Amino acid sequence: MAARTVAKDIITLRGSAAIVSEFFISILYNRGVYPEESFVKVKKYGLPLLLTEDEGVKSFIANLTAQLSEWLEAGKLQRVVLVIMSKATSEVLERWNFSIETDSEVVEQGVSREKSDKEIMREIQAIMRQIASSITYLPCLDEPCVFDVLAYTDKDVAVPFTWIESDPKLIANPQMVKLHSFDTKIHKVDTLVSYKNDEWDEE
Repeated sequence: MAARTVAKDIITLRGSAAIVSEFFISILYNRGVYPEESFVKVKKYGLPLLLTEDEGVKSFIANLTAQLSEWLEAGKLQRVVLVIMSKATSEVLERWNFSIETDSEVVEQGVSREKSDKEIMREIQAIMRQIASSITYLPCLDEPCVFDVLAYTDKDVAVPFTWIESDPKLIANPQMVKLHSFDTKIHKVDTLVSYKNDEWDEE
């Protein structure tokens, strides 16, 4: 009787880093930080998403994603914070905190882990659906907004000159919601969103 070979789904360090860094950026599209007319609708993670067509923004995001992926592959990235601010006043409206746990054995020994893309996408889909349903309580971004990305790395990391020191851009007395986490078996990401406490909520 012939032996049957079962194909295994292998996730590599580089593949995991690419998935995680792309997930961070997807929040920008999902929250509509840029004008709707500058986006094109595509399908990602099995869900409809808006991707920018602005060449300047695309270039910036490509460079940002590449840098985050590099740090993730090195196991040096502990946390990424995406901050959405009012363009007029620089007031922080939302603060997306992504805490990252990295499998040190994968980084140090170059081993792979078994987990299918389908499983990973299912977990990301759950988060994206949760974000989509969160529109009812997140602040309405009805004014021009800008964003900033804060990266918390190990102290021995060489930081490119394009990155500068920043304050944590915290929100005073925020409302906070913990979202689903996802795990590539190499990187585990926990997501917490903080947002400005609406004055109406206190009445």
